[in-house]
Amino acid sequence: MKIFVCVKRVPATTTRVVVADGKLDPSGVEFVLNPYDEYAVEQALQVKEAVAESTVTVISFGSGDAKKELRTVLAMGADDALLLQNDAAPHADGATTAQILADAIRDQGADLVFFGKQAVDRDQHGVGAAVATHLGMPCITEAVTFELGDGKVVCQREVEGAQETIEAPLPCAVTCMKGLNEPRFASLKGIMAAKKKTLEMRPTEAGAALVEVHNMTMPPPRPAGRIVGEGAAAVPELVRALREEAKVL
Repeated sequence: MKIFVCVKRVPATTTRVVVADGKLDPSGVEFVLNPYDEYAVEQALQVKEAVAESTVTVISFGSGDAKKELRTVLAMGADDALLLQNDAAPHADGATTAQILADAIRDQGADLVFFGKQAVDRDQHGVGAAVATHLGMPCITEAVTFELGDGKVVCQREVEGAQETIEAPLPCAVTCMKGLNEPRFASLKGIMAAKKKTLEMRPTEAGAALVEVHNMTMPPPRPAGRIVGEGAAAVPELVRALREEAKVL
């Protein structure tokens, strides 16, 4: 079974974000493997361990700096990695990214393609489903359980007040949600083995962007809090403020 995992290098969620000239200032920013992609990698590795003669290939569309995150995935247990290298990739829109990833996977005979449900930098939640559309395969999004059967995949996803069970034939794409599994850490043995694994860097043209970000600004500072009174006497003023000012009632 040929398994592919698409991953992205993103700023850590604990990073103090600074915007300069309408763009994210990368100086001083810690970059990591997209947290949702960790669940995708772990699920791919679990399938590899359960199905004989399976391979896991990890793919990323990113700048040359993304080698670090790909080495991390190789240390976790992936067999090889492909970096579709373009310095402008971190700013590419989801549609462009999906097309480039699909082109790289299309003729590889993929049985399963895993994604994190979204990248935490853009929160678009569209690349996984778009890649599946380009490849002509079904896509199950936001999976919190995964079961591989005879030529099919059965997943559950959370909907409001319930869980939805979805079945799709192979080949299939799955976007992975928190709770699907517990991602493993790279072992010392895995880190050493990763140095000998193939990490191909392929220069890639991005083409014209379909969506362009013209400006980026930080949200306005929150107004200072205030005390509306003490005890039961404060309730009417608190209710009025919630209804008329905060507009949450």
